[in-house]
Amino acid sequence: MRRLPPIDMHAHIEPDISPGDLLELGSLIFAATRSLDEAERVLKRSDPWTIWGVGCHPGLVGAQKAFDAARFAELIARTPYVSEVGLDGKSRVPLDTQQATLDAVLAALQQNPRLTSIHSFAAIDVTLECLTARPIHGPVLHWWLGNEAQTKRAVELGCYFSVNASMLRKPKLLASLPLDRVLPETDHPFGDRSSGQGRRPGKVDDVERALAQIHVLDPEGVRKETWRNFAQLVRSTKCGTLLPRPVRVGLATTP
Repeated sequence: MRRLPPIDMHAHIEPDISPGDLLELGSLIFAATRSLDEAERVLKRSDPWTIWGVGCHPGLVGAQKAFDAARFAELIARTPYVSEVGLDGKSRVPLDTQQATLDAVLAALQQNPRLTSIHSFAAIDVTLECLTARPIHGPVLHWWLGNEAQTKRAVELGCYFSVNASMLRKPKLLASLPLDRVLPETDHPFGDRSSGQGRRPGKVDDVERALAQIHVLDPEGVRKETWRNFAQLVRSTKCGTLLPRPVRVGLATTP
C-alpha cells in the first residue's frame, strides 16, 4: 500500500505557485486564504494534493470590510475547506465587526458544512462562545493555545486542533490534546519559523515526532492517526465529493 503523505492542515501559499512546485512538496496541504478575493482566484485551480480554502482573516481590515455573506456561500460550494476565519483579540478590526463576520460564516456552514480552520488568538473564550451559539460540523482550532478548561470545552463542542512547530515549546499543552482530535499544520510562513532552514508548507515531521513521543507511538503511527482524524472530519461534514480524486483514494485506503 502506498504510504500516506503528511497532512498540513493550515498553510499560506502564494496563489500563483506552479502546480509542479506544489507536487514537489509531497504533502496533502490545506491552503488558507485571507480574503474572498484571494479565494476566488485560487478556486480556479485544480491541484491534486492541495485543497484551497475560502477565508476572511480577522486581522485584515480590508478583508473584513469586503466580506459578503452571499459571496462566501457561493464560494464554499466549490471547496471542502474554509480558512482562515475566526477572531483575533489583537486585531485592528473591531471585535464586534469580526464577530458579525464569523457569525455569518458559521451560519453558512450550518447549512453547508466544511472542514473549517478557525483562528482564535487572544480571543479563545469569545470564539468558543460563537461556536456554542452556532455549532458546526468540522471545526479545527488552528494554532490552539487554550488552557485545560478551554480545551475541555472545545472538545465538548466537537472541535479538532491543528498544531505547528511553534507549539512544540508547550509540551504540556500538546499532551492535553486528545490524539483523535489532532492534525498537524505548519501555518507557513508564520508557525514554522522555529523549524530552521528548509521550512516549507507540508513539512510537519517535527510535529509528528513530538506527538509520537507524547503518545508513545512511532511517527508512522501518528501519520495514520492524523489521516483517521481527517477521514472523520470528512464524514462529519459530508463534503468528500469536493476533494481531489487522489485525496479520495488516499482516504479509501486509510486504516
